Amino acid sequence: MEFDVDLKGLDELKARMQQLSKTVQIKSVNFATRKAANVLRDIARENASRVNDPATKEEIAQNIVTAMSPRYFRQTGDTMARVGVLGGARAPSGSKQAAKTARRRTRLGQSSLADLGEIEGRGKGNPGGDTFYWRFLEFGTKRSRAQPFIRPAIENADHAVEAFSTELNKRLDAEIRKL
Repeated sequence: MEFDVDLKGLDELKARMQQLSKTVQIKSVNFATRKAANVLRDIARENASRVNDPATKEEIAQNIVTAMSPRYFRQTGDTMARVGVLGGARAPSGSKQAAKTARRRTRLGQSSLADLGEIEGRGKGNPGGDTFYWRFLEFGTKRSRAQPFIRPAIENADHAVEAFSTELNKRLDAEIRKL
């Protein structure tokens, strides 16, 4: 999925950032990036609450989180934030994929999930419960239509870019005043 963003005033921003140390620049950009990702997270949570089944105790909206990627920063020097669902990449227990993962762990000498620092029944401890099925709602299956709640949040990228620029300007103003 692609989207275009038109940023204005970059020369001004660069000049302001040049006044600050590299560490302060990185912290400011990380702060603004997290705020922008939180805007998308909140929209995704609102959308998820609309498709949530009130008959179950699980709440997908409570499991939607924002996470920064330190590995990406170390590799590229760029800041990246993700918005996703906790426990979202796990195969449901009893599935072929879960059995394949268990065989691979046994082959690697990790006899149980506890060896990996995981707990049997992983996902139940998440704030919204075990919501591995979110992807079935998001993308649909051959028997049910898709009810996307994360992808529409991306359509609101303008709000996230606005939040990023606002927060970055606030942070830079505060840091420049300290000088």
